[in-house]
Amino acid sequence: MVFSSEVFLFLFLPLFLALYYLTPFRYRSALILAGSWTFYGWWRVDFLGLLILTTLWTYVFGRIIGANLGTRRATWACAIGTAGCLAVLGVFKYLNFFIDSFAALLGTDAAGLGIHWHLILPIGVSFYVFQSISYLVDVYRRDASPTANFFDFAAFISLFPQLVAGPILRFKDLEDQFRDRTHTPDKFADGMARFTVGLGKKVLIADSLAPLADLAFTTPDPTAPLAWVGALAYMMQLYFDFSGYSDMAIGLGLMMGFRFMENFDTPYISGSITEFWRRWHISLSVWLRDYLYIPLGGNRISDGRTYVNLMTVMVLGGLWHGANWTFVLWGFWHGGWLALERWTGMARAPKTIVAVLRTLLVVLIGWVAFRATGIGSAMDFYAGMLGLNGWALPFDIAVQITRESLAVLMLAIFLAASEPFLNDWFGQRYHAAKPDGRLALSGTVLPALATTLIFSLAVMRLAEQSFSPFLYFQF
Repeated sequence: MVFSSEVFLFLFLPLFLALYYLTPFRYRSALILAGSWTFYGWWRVDFLGLLILTTLWTYVFGRIIGANLGTRRATWACAIGTAGCLAVLGVFKYLNFFIDSFAALLGTDAAGLGIHWHLILPIGVSFYVFQSISYLVDVYRRDASPTANFFDFAAFISLFPQLVAGPILRFKDLEDQFRDRTHTPDKFADGMARFTVGLGKKVLIADSLAPLADLAFTTPDPTAPLAWVGALAYMMQLYFDFSGYSDMAIGLGLMMGFRFMENFDTPYISGSITEFWRRWHISLSVWLRDYLYIPLGGNRISDGRTYVNLMTVMVLGGLWHGANWTFVLWGFWHGGWLALERWTGMARAPKTIVAVLRTLLVVLIGWVAFRATGIGSAMDFYAGMLGLNGWALPFDIAVQITRESLAVLMLAIFLAASEPFLNDWFGQRYHAAKPDGRLALSGTVLPALATTLIFSLAVMRLAEQSFSPFLYFQF
């Protein structure tokens, strides 16, 4: 089940929210758990079993760690519990990759080795495994309490608004909200507005750009115009798709009384790659910093070790996104730029238009590897961007590029560039109030009309298009 579907919008969500608000607070974690398992199991019931087993494993080892803090038993429990979570990723996400890579070194394939075991990647496994690991480590570090309430913990791991594509949450940030959280009409209305904006980003912009990006990345030897237009289309598609999901997740959380961390902060106005990673997929950046970069030594040892740590973190972050050498290349690219910016001081230089454009170009080049199906495909696409495949746009390709798709691409670029100003405008009017405390008509009509229009257009678009999952479902 996905947020951008009629079954979710008009069946699951209204039914869940009605039951949620009719249920006494002390039973709401159990209801969230039941609703989340239903949401996840709608796709594959067998993979729901993996989610439940991972939840039980993490809960038990969290209790063992909490009962033995300060002892070697807690250390071993943390190590074994974390290893078990990593084993889930290792088997379901990377086993096929390692087998195929090993077979390629021998000049054959998996079938040639006599191996015919190809696993399907469970949706959201990267996200709930990272949340499980953070819980175990936080309990071991005494940053989080080892909760005895299984329903609160299981609801945290399975929380359907962010279960399959984040943001990556940490129990220590939500444990107080599971014990006590507010439910107000204003918070619910804020959640609806945020959800609607995210739905519009996904359905009206990202899905409209998908054919243009797919055309460029599936065409062999793309010429320069197609390569550049396709790269820009994917750059915008990925942002509006993923930030749209995050908006919808945060909005759903608000409807249920939760406040999740922000996951995006206008990343395409960054003046450096260092700043970009403070604004893009913030929950992943924070997770990698707290549970990988800092334990590796961060920047506390030496400049050389800092550069190695940055590279290591970004390569592993790339592999977290997918089991493909293209993600390793993408990780090296970003890690190299982070190290270069730290070495040269570019990360601390004043932000200028030139710096923003340079950063956008670096990000755009990286997204090509991120989207390509293989290293060879990425190199072929880069050749196209350099004009090595020609500068003319073939007629059979040109007729597939519609005016509408180009218009949406221009709109997406405008929205990404002006997002800070649009957010301020929308926020000021949405929360405008008269001196007596009542919402000002002039401050609420336009945002209300805007969200109503976005929702209506999104629903009409859903009615005419085929199934379109979020891009980050594959990670």
